[in-house]
Amino acid sequence: MQKVVLAIDEGTTNSKAVLMSDSGKIIASGSAPVPITHPRPGWVQQDANAIWEATRKAIAACIEDAPDVEILALGISNQRESILIWDRKSGTPLGPVVTWQCRRTFAACETLKSAGHEPEVVARTGLPLDPLFPPTKVGWLVKNHGQSSNDICIGTVDSWLIWKFSGGAVHATDRSNASRTQMFNLAEGRWDEFLCTLFGVDGAALPEVCDSAHIFGMTSGAGVIPDGIPIASSIGDSHAALFGHGAFKHGDGKVTFGTGSSVMTTIPEFVVPPEGITTTIAWSLNGQSTYAFEGNILVSASVMPWTANLLGLESVEALLDLAQTVEDTDGVSLVPAHAGLGSPHWNPEARGLICGLSFGSGPAHVARAAAESIALQVNDVYSIVVNAVQGMGRLFVDGEPSRNQFLMQLVADYINHPVYPCKNSEASAVGAAYLAGLAIGFWPNLDAVARFVDHDAAIKPGAAPKIREAKITAWKKAITRTVCAI
Repeated sequence: MQKVVLAIDEGTTNSKAVLMSDSGKIIASGSAPVPITHPRPGWVQQDANAIWEATRKAIAACIEDAPDVEILALGISNQRESILIWDRKSGTPLGPVVTWQCRRTFAACETLKSAGHEPEVVARTGLPLDPLFPPTKVGWLVKNHGQSSNDICIGTVDSWLIWKFSGGAVHATDRSNASRTQMFNLAEGRWDEFLCTLFGVDGAALPEVCDSAHIFGMTSGAGVIPDGIPIASSIGDSHAALFGHGAFKHGDGKVTFGTGSSVMTTIPEFVVPPEGITTTIAWSLNGQSTYAFEGNILVSASVMPWTANLLGLESVEALLDLAQTVEDTDGVSLVPAHAGLGSPHWNPEARGLICGLSFGSGPAHVARAAAESIALQVNDVYSIVVNAVQGMGRLFVDGEPSRNQFLMQLVADYINHPVYPCKNSEASAVGAAYLAGLAIGFWPNLDAVARFVDHDAAIKPGAAPKIREAKITAWKKAITRTVCAI
């Protein structure tokens, strides 16, 4: 019977599960969709029990694919900034999971900004006041759904899964997820009483904060896996991808492409971030945190199916094929601000825009503009990050879009830096598996893990400087139009 680590990657639209052997190879995988609803414009939410059931289904499908295994540990990576509350006694969710994309607390953030609180919040957490982050969502949940229980748990999705896998015995999170709640003091490594008071959050309801590689508890009553398996890692999905790439040297970074995108690079210590990006805890091992600069793009690869549907195309593949039939966009720009603009603009009221149209514009130009918007948004963030770290090391790319040579060439061209695609597209699950294996001694140290990491050859930039500069200038004008159109 083969000994393995089971890792969960609970994403915004899918829960995935993988089994990893001691050689660092994924031997089986499974997935299940996670429902998502939009009850009002700008509101995005999920059902906590549906997330749990999708996770269970993904595990069942994974184990069915490789039944003759012994699971030694469970690792969890999760969508970040999505938040929920539940009854501590019954374990019943109180209200929805308010997701990272949800903009329902925009007014609450603006009120706090107007009162002058943002500089202090950024200094303590590395995060600006924006509805992307959880604390104002917690206030909304407690006000609208928390009155039925005087004893609640507040948690991100990893905390919910740890609670469920442990049979309600453990309420905990790791430092990477805590760092995204905007209630955790990064410099001091603790829940911040000032911030909890500012946001009206009961600190007693928050989870215990642990290392990313840590025995949180043992499985109990999950059904799809035996009881008594160590729950041995927890980490935000973007952070897990960075770890899965083996980005252990300061200055190494990655871009994760999904519904949104994350541009992240490691730094040696906590510093207040430059305007437009954030500082976060990448992961924590043996009581020591590794920090990172990050920029979060709200709408990235999700613009592709939307544009394909707009143009009457059957698939994203058809859209990308069409985009490559023209050499440029002929002046057309598409800004995918469908859910506002994230880093570095931080404008939740902005909305999507197609501009620069002429009678010569055709579907292929719009298709190429959609593809280029992914790369141009990455460049908006990258240009700030690369200056802040005074030079970038290796830059890895992951997520399904990273498998497309055309898209990744656009990224390399516009940021003017080589990118290294990950041979395994499940970088987040891989990172969670590595951490869980380290926690139980499945692998002895980071050097052992680093030997497993494998990437394709670098995709090098090839755009002429004048063409690149002209495209970036046109993009900046389009961004301005997007904001001014409010």
